[in-house]
Parts: sequence; structure tokens; C-alpha cells
Amino acid sequence: MSATAAVTTSNTAAVTTSGTTRSRRSHLAVRTLQIVLALFMAIPSAAPKLIGHSSAAESFDKIGFGDWFMYLTGGLELAGAIALVIPILSGLSALAFMGLMIGAFITQVTVFDGQYAITPVILFVIFGGIAWVRRNHTAELLALVRKRL
Repeated sequence: MSATAAVTTSNTAAVTTSGTTRSRRSHLAVRTLQIVLALFMAIPSAAPKLIGHSSAAESFDKIGFGDWFMYLTGGLELAGAIALVIPILSGLSALAFMGLMIGAFITQVTVFDGQYAITPVILFVIFGGIAWVRRNHTAELLALVRKRL
């Protein structure tokens, strides 16, 4: 093997190892973010709605849809939180949460005078990033559904 070939092979191995390490770190960072968001959506967001806590009930009474909508929203948040940590469902869950955040933003602006409107915007962006990174999982899920149909 010539010296040039040895250097090229060595450089290729270094780039591959570096790329793999970077990819692994990125995967772990996004996975950690998914877990943190899943915990956030399940505990402080969904739980008060599902147990009918007075603060959640008052908010939903102000919205005007009543208790059924509070329980529905809490159930969707809990289901989405669970799906967010299941690899093949993670991208779809992030997309669904983006839709939920659009509704939350509209509600914050129209019903609650925009007091906390930035929160759903921030979460929308984060869920958008997760949906983008996990788009291959969404494609796999779509392929599985198409195969079964």
C-alpha cells in the first residue's frame, strides 16, 4: 500500500468515526429531549386535566367547551407523551403535538389574552425539530400502514 493510500484510508476512517460519534451524540440529545418533553406533557400538562384539577377545570370552563374537552385534551396529551418515546411513533407524535400547539396558541391569544402564548410557540418549534429528525420513523410507520392495507 502506498503512503497516499494509507493516509486516505486513515482519513476516511477518522471521518467515519467522527461522523458516527456526532450522529450518536445527536441521536442521544434528541432522545433525551423526547423523554423530557414526554414527561412534561404527561405530568404537569395531561395529569391535571385527567384528574379534573380545579385549575384545569376553570381554564376549560373559560374556553367554553367544558369538562369533556378537558379530558379529551388530557388524553391526547398523555397518548402523545407515550408515543413520543416509542421510536416508530415518535415522529408522528411530534407532528400531532405541533397541531395541538397550534390550537393551544390560538386559545391563548383568543381566550386568555395571549398571556402565555409564547409557550406553545416554543414547544411547536421544538416538536418541529423532533418531527424533522425522526422523519425516517414516520416514513417507516407509513410504509407499515400501507403494507397492511
